[in-house]
Amino acid sequence: MRRAFYTILACVSLMLSVTLALAAQSQQPAPSAKPDDIPVTDGTSGPCSIEFSVTDADGKPVYAARIDVHLAYGAFGAHKLDMGVYTNAQGKARFTGIPAKVKRPPVEFNAKKDDLVGLATMDPATECQAKHDIVMDKKK
Repeated sequence: MRRAFYTILACVSLMLSVTLALAAQSQQPAPSAKPDDIPVTDGTSGPCSIEFSVTDADGKPVYAARIDVHLAYGAFGAHKLDMGVYTNAQGKARFTGIPAKVKRPPVEFNAKKDDLVGLATMDPATECQAKHDIVMDKKK
């Protein structure tokens, strides 16, 4: 009885090892993002987009600044959209999928990193494909 138990345990252990080995081999490595790729977040709610270049007061690109946006759209502003994206090493980031009609335009994009803040606005109805700069400065 004891011998049968150990035989079954050895078989189960072997099957588990083989399964884990095959699973590890079948996984593809994640594609690495190139440092020059512009990070994008897609709201999937419309045709508009905006690309940002974020710099500090000295004009140097700000890496890993978080840009956040909250907007309402649709009938009576019933739909809400919250998005955020971090800038790359060149201070670039992009939002896509922004609805063309929003409640109470313009939409405000707030950038933050450590003690730096910045702001940009966009009215999707008048500038559906936009490019803006955000100059970040110390919080006041």
